[in-house]
Amino acid sequence: MSNSTQEAAQTLAGKSAIVTGAGQGVGQGIAFSLAKHGAKVAVMGRTVAKVEQTAKLIQERGGVALPLEGDVKVLADLQRCVDATVAEFGGLQIVVNNAQQVPLGALNAVTEEALDDGWTSGPLATFRLMKIAYPYLKGDGAIINLASTAARRWDATNYSAYAAIKEATRAFTRGAASEWGPDNIRANVILPHAKSPGLEWWIENKPEEAAAFIKTIPAGRVGDCEDDIGEVVAFLCSNAASYVSGQSIAVDGGQAYMP
Repeated sequence: MSNSTQEAAQTLAGKSAIVTGAGQGVGQGIAFSLAKHGAKVAVMGRTVAKVEQTAKLIQERGGVALPLEGDVKVLADLQRCVDATVAEFGGLQIVVNNAQQVPLGALNAVTEEALDDGWTSGPLATFRLMKIAYPYLKGDGAIINLASTAARRWDATNYSAYAAIKEATRAFTRGAASEWGPDNIRANVILPHAKSPGLEWWIENKPEEAAAFIKTIPAGRVGDCEDDIGEVVAFLCSNAASYVSGQSIAVDGGQAYMP
């Protein structure tokens, strides 16, 4: 390992993190990057085999990981997973709210049940986990919540319910940054385009629609879950970003404009 790689791997040394939805896709990529930069990472997800695989891959890379089975829609699961993280790692400095069920479709097609699942797994879960983690984050905490540039779309057809859920998450993040800043807790949002399993399915099954979408990305490609998305999260959780809070950062190859 080169000196530069060793130095990079220590930017989050001494910090512990919990990442929801870390069994695959963006959550897994974020967990990989946090661990690569020295954080101990609790990887939480509904499917135990998936989080165990993520933890195993982190450990094979020389990192420290704790697999945790849990559903972000269940308050008791969130509490249990935070308790387990603190017990295993001795503290908690980083929270990444990634897991989300998304209500997609036209207004007349989206059911209240789908909207409720989106709300419970997204903004409500984010609200709950931030509050549960708050006592541990005080003094040196970083929160990263995931939202979407869907609300910035020129055409909201089929995306309004999804955008509404994600915008609520942005509002909670801004509140945490404003209210908890004096406690030395930072909260930011990333809005990623990433080659997650869901997006890969879309590219494979709707290639023309996907190709047209990718053409709107100035960088000309969809981001990698670890190298593009995870690395931004690792930076935002590091001391190098200690003066960055309350921001919504589109990690999307330049597609969206976030005022």
